[in-house]
Amino acid sequence: MEVTRDNAWATLTRYTTSESLLRHARAVEASTRWYARHFGEDEVLWGCTALLHDFDYEIHPTLDKHPQDGAPILREEGYPEIVIEAVLSHAEHLAMPRDTRLKKTLFACDELSGFIHACGLVRPTGLEGLEPKSVRKKLKQPSFAAGVHRDEVYAGAELLGLELDQHIGNVVSALQPIAGELGLPVPSA
Repeated sequence: MEVTRDNAWATLTRYTTSESLLRHARAVEASTRWYARHFGEDEVLWGCTALLHDFDYEIHPTLDKHPQDGAPILREEGYPEIVIEAVLSHAEHLAMPRDTRLKKTLFACDELSGFIHACGLVRPTGLEGLEPKSVRKKLKQPSFAAGVHRDEVYAGAELLGLELDQHIGNVVSALQPIAGELGLPVPSA
């Protein structure tokens, strides 16, 4: 199978119907693509991998199944091992080595993309004008976006060799162009 966005989107939507999961997939895709451009890597491959990282979450919503039970589905569909291994490596409980830039980036973008999206949802201006300082403040509030693993947010920035504020700024920049797709106010021109 050729790794294209259309193919990855078709796989994602075959197994995922939840609008919130589809939005999360698009957010992680945008962030991961931003880093692919930044690092001079394959933007399509990285974006498709990000789109697929939680493709099986609705059918395998527990750690004893997600994402490991999704891997055979991706293999059946013909996705290359580089995609499958990166999808598997984003799961902390599998303790797989994050030994490529793609694996590190996917892990770093997953939780933070979701958290920044949540920050945008509670602001009248969405992501417009969202500063790292505000995101850090929200990270210290355990009740806000309680499902986001803060330790993974911090570990992701470290894995990329970035200060947290820089990583936050990069992800905010990546998500701003797709704000409307994420159900957020579209920044004014």
